[in-house]
Amino acid sequence: MLHHRLGYGKDGTVWESDRDTAIKVFRTPEPFERERAVYERLRERGVMSVAGFSIPQLVRVDERLMVVEMTIVTRPFVLDFGSAYLDGSGPEFPEEIMAEWLADTREKFGARWGRAVSVLRGLERLGIQLTDVHPGNIGFADDGGDA
Repeated sequence: MLHHRLGYGKDGTVWESDRDTAIKVFRTPEPFERERAVYERLRERGVMSVAGFSIPQLVRVDERLMVVEMTIVTRPFVLDFGSAYLDGSGPEFPEEIMAEWLADTREKFGARWGRAVSVLRGLERLGIQLTDVHPGNIGFADDGGDA
């Protein structure tokens, strides 16, 4: 049974279950497949955190319903791998687009940008390219509110 909504975004909605887990229901197959693949990679390698940021652990997957069940983590955390890519399979962007993205993202994180970069580099060492980078997905310990 699902309790209350923990979050939502372009890829799907996340609900808290009566099993004290999070259930993410995806809208389309592509982000579901990407997120599932990232969580499977993390599970295979026994990764529970990156740069001190907790990562939800995969509990189970329902391919037919495009649902991922995962553990609930507390801040600091890294969430939402629906827009992540494995092993360099992600899109390549023109240099000017990347420069604009970098400036915008750096501004969103402010003084925390260096720590966010540590998380991104830690994921990259695992072959994971996180493209949806914002303070809702990389949550710091002293931030309040929902992710």
